[in-house]
Amino acid sequence: MADAVPHRDFDPLSTGSSRQRMLSKTSVYMALTIFALGYLVPLVIILINTLRPLDEIVRSGFIAWPHDVSLQYWGEAWSTFCIGGTCEGVSRFFKNSLMMAVPATILSTAIGLVNGYVLSKWRFRGSNALFGIITLGVFMPAQMTLLPWAFVLGKLGLSNTISGLVLVHTVQGLSFTTLFCRNYFVNIPDDLIKAARIDGAGFWRIFRRIILPLSPPIIIVSVIWQFTGIWNEFLFGTVFTSGANQPITSAIVAFSGSGTGERHYNVEAAAVIMAAIPPLFIYLVGGKYFVRGLTQGAVK
Repeated sequence: MADAVPHRDFDPLSTGSSRQRMLSKTSVYMALTIFALGYLVPLVIILINTLRPLDEIVRSGFIAWPHDVSLQYWGEAWSTFCIGGTCEGVSRFFKNSLMMAVPATILSTAIGLVNGYVLSKWRFRGSNALFGIITLGVFMPAQMTLLPWAFVLGKLGLSNTISGLVLVHTVQGLSFTTLFCRNYFVNIPDDLIKAARIDGAGFWRIFRRIILPLSPPIIIVSVIWQFTGIWNEFLFGTVFTSGANQPITSAIVAFSGSGTGERHYNVEAAAVIMAAIPPLFIYLVGGKYFVRGLTQGAVK
């Protein structure tokens, strides 16, 4: 006679709990989808309007599907549209932003790496107080620094120059990069540094051979943070530069209608998208490394 198959009792509590978890997950995903669509809708509307003729936008409004699609407005926004009295499009100002953001990002990240290395592994009397003073810049509003920076740039002859903006953003970014790097390097075992010093390695050799090879995660964090912040910054570019020396975020506010007073919404929308492409690209390429770099320890 075959063995009897044991009977399993039906557990309504287990089934109810499973359904509750499924309902909870579904609710969370639905809420996230709604939030994501809410953030994407303005971008989609702007993108659509970059392809629509001006008369169609005026007639139908901003929120409408295009009937006639054309890419010519992108070309106008890049090379021929009048901004601030010059009819060269956003190409000049786009280059200004690149010439500002790239050097300032590299310099502030490099100096932040050295500062974090010193304040975490070569402590001295007053190093904690110095670290606290440096990180005060994280909480200081940018408006408080306008007058001091105006004085400094004037004395150095860097007023209304891209080099002046590079200096401003490099110094302004040191609070963040120093904070990131110092807190990251603290997790590196001191025994590694002590062993290297016993072997005769000096300050820079330890930095090159031990610290830098362990630093890619925090370097990525600093680069993403600095580049996006500097590129999107508006206040310093507006206050300290004018005319052809402005970064793109300041220049697109000075849109003119080629002297006629007419608003070319399609061309302006294309220029806005162009201004948003670099930080968006940085986010899409390196965004997944950002949180990982902030939370990852140097040594597993």
